[in-house]
Amino acid sequence: MPDRKFPRRRFLTLLATFLSSYLPLGSSVRANEKPRPAHEPSGRSDEGKPRVGIALGSGGANGLAHILMLEALDELSIRPYRIAGSSIGAIIGALYAAGMTGREIRELVEQFIIAPEEHLAHELLNEDALRWVEFLEIDLGNGGLLSGEGFISFLYDTLERETFEELEIPLRIATADLWSREQIVLQTGALLPAVKASMALPGVFIPVILDNRVLIDGGTVNPVPYDLLTEDCDLVIGIDVIGERTKPKALMPSYFETIFNAPKVMQHAIMSEKRRHTKPAIYLAPRIVDVRALEFYRANEIFAQARPAKEELKHRLSKLLKV
Repeated sequence: MPDRKFPRRRFLTLLATFLSSYLPLGSSVRANEKPRPAHEPSGRSDEGKPRVGIALGSGGANGLAHILMLEALDELSIRPYRIAGSSIGAIIGALYAAGMTGREIRELVEQFIIAPEEHLAHELLNEDALRWVEFLEIDLGNGGLLSGEGFISFLYDTLERETFEELEIPLRIATADLWSREQIVLQTGALLPAVKASMALPGVFIPVILDNRVLIDGGTVNPVPYDLLTEDCDLVIGIDVIGERTKPKALMPSYFETIFNAPKVMQHAIMSEKRRHTKPAIYLAPRIVDVRALEFYRANEIFAQARPAKEELKHRLSKLLKV
């Protein structure tokens, strides 16, 4: 990993204290079109074995649970034929498709974990703790509260891949056109603008303008994009990381509770209806409870909560694939 330092923003410490909570140019394919492969995949299974595809869903910090699901594939020596991702799923999917293992992605994330025994207020004054926060920049004038430029720069250094065509495993990223209100699937051309578009949560992160379209978070149209894999894969896995929240004692939610939880109501409704019509071979929703959208520093808690789902995935894959 490059040892890259990001400029400190004076207001970020204050921002983090009251957020205390989603860290979240390529050609496009409309939702009703069959996606065209970006290149001949190197992720093809051995002859005679089913082609496995995995879809990594949106969910903010909950999406760190995807890392354990990828570890499960690694531990079973299963290499996906295709990957699809929305929002945080696009980020994790890009890292994995670029050649990183699940374990390497976990080690990357662990660099930014705040120690649980330390008080948050104290840690927010610590330079190491600010590494997560320094990825965010307030940008109220461009359609969002936060900018993801720092995080995108970090990804650029980490991925060492500039285009979809350079990935080791073909990747499809779900985004949404703000004005036409349709899904746009990105799978060729520049990689990082596509990732940035997929994580552009409305009202929080700045939209991305691409091919004269204004693109926003893929989770708004396709929270778990397993349907992008069904045409090409024999066995499709969908990972839902929307998560759960415990109803607080206070009836009226705070501003940020509303901002971050309202999209999850929509995403839950989308997936409930979608699954009535088509289901992947395996659909798992790791039980991640009471983790707010921006609480990436709680990665160890997320990993702990996701561990049962990892074991379930390994069990079901072993049974289906006899590995």
